[in-house]
Amino acid sequence: MIYDCAIVGGGPAGLNAALVLGRAKRNVMLLDSGKPRNRVAHESHGYLTRDRIQPAEFRKIAYEEVHHYPSVESKQVVVETVNRTTDGFELSLSSGEVIQARKLLLAAGLKEVLPDIAGVHDFYGKSLFNCPFCDGWEHRDQPLVIVSDNPHLFHSIKLLYNWSKQLTVCTNGKRILDDEQQSQLKERGIEVIEQSIAAFSGTNGQLERVQFTDGSHIECSGGLIAPQWIPNISFQEELGYESTELGGIVTNPMGKTTVDGVFAAGDSAYVMPSQLIFAAASGSKAAAAVLADLIEEDWQQESK
Repeated sequence: MIYDCAIVGGGPAGLNAALVLGRAKRNVMLLDSGKPRNRVAHESHGYLTRDRIQPAEFRKIAYEEVHHYPSVESKQVVVETVNRTTDGFELSLSSGEVIQARKLLLAAGLKEVLPDIAGVHDFYGKSLFNCPFCDGWEHRDQPLVIVSDNPHLFHSIKLLYNWSKQLTVCTNGKRILDDEQQSQLKERGIEVIEQSIAAFSGTNGQLERVQFTDGSHIECSGGLIAPQWIPNISFQEELGYESTELGGIVTNPMGKTTVDGVFAAGDSAYVMPSQLIFAAASGSKAAAAVLADLIEEDWQQESK
């Protein structure tokens, strides 16, 4: 059997794409490793009718909905290789299976590389977060720390300042902010600490203290941390699509990549902000683009 579309990644982008294509009567194989990036989060936010839902519950409901459509199948596997064929694409799976599909939609997202700071994994997803839109409300008006050596740090400070005016900025041993930026922060009572961070400490996932290598520390109740982002999967060498400087896949507004037959959605295409609702919307658009290509091919074939 040749599927109309193989979707790699079962997050909100891949699931919403499967839903759209299933409702269009298309044969879809949804392939997912079963290790979503937001599995460390207690709740997900900003998705109308699903605000404050637990990530595992969101996935459960989503899979129930897509499996309502009989042409949608799914497997919990890792896609190991992808190759182009005369009919589309051939995907080799960790289960030993090989499947074929006319179109390929990459929606496996990104993974974070957190700073090498003791204790960071104890608090990430609980009281240390990377998206103020997702978690700012839960930490509103609290003393928060921003840990980042990202060039966009000043923008992140201004953004988080919307939720709390009690901010301390930690650049972990680097000088990121210029004199003018530091002056603006000082006017607002925002301290900038350039000392390297030794550890995070607290109890039960609740951040309480940031400790520095010089022995000093600050108290806080949570904060924002900027991870590095890398693709969860990459088939760029095999397929030849273009990627951005940040590692995302280059697409047009509808999710088409620079390679015929290959589409991308969600964080794989570096859809920002990195939120459920943005990812799901990009999956819906990419599915519409996949369907448009399939319809045109079928129409032309019937005309022969």
